[in-house]
Amino acid sequence: MTKVAPLEICVNGSLHQVNAAAGTLLIDYLRDSLGLKGTKLGCGTGECGSCTLLLDGDPICACLCTLSAAAGRSVTTIEGIADDDSPHPIQQALVASGAIQCGYCTPGVVLSTFALLTRHPKPDRQDMLAFLNGNLCPCGGYPQVLQAIESLVEASRAE
Repeated sequence: MTKVAPLEICVNGSLHQVNAAAGTLLIDYLRDSLGLKGTKLGCGTGECGSCTLLLDGDPICACLCTLSAAAGRSVTTIEGIADDDSPHPIQQALVASGAIQCGYCTPGVVLSTFALLTRHPKPDRQDMLAFLNGNLCPCGGYPQVLQAIESLVEASRAE
């Protein structure tokens, strides 16, 4: 592969200067170069959503995005919204509802939910289903995921 000009990419608030081969996938850079293993590689074709992250706030499949396409933009991974000592409220709600099973889809579901609640703080069920449409859960935890989102929405209404 041919080398590209140096790129800048902001990942979880930190600016990175990158020299990478043309065609390098964003997921490979995040996992292999930055050690951010929370973004999971599932199908590699954009069908399962396990590699979902936020690019300028929009959920995308990192397995389909080249590093050059992310240049000059802001990437948020699961590691960027919370840490082990302080899980994000979405993560807490998923745990409380029993939506965490094998966990492979969880980072993508969390980031899709984050994008949903950022755009629609009080989504209806159709909004929830639309935003989660690209996230497949092999364990079938969809009812618990929806329950978790609904609990977050109800908690925000109570505030």
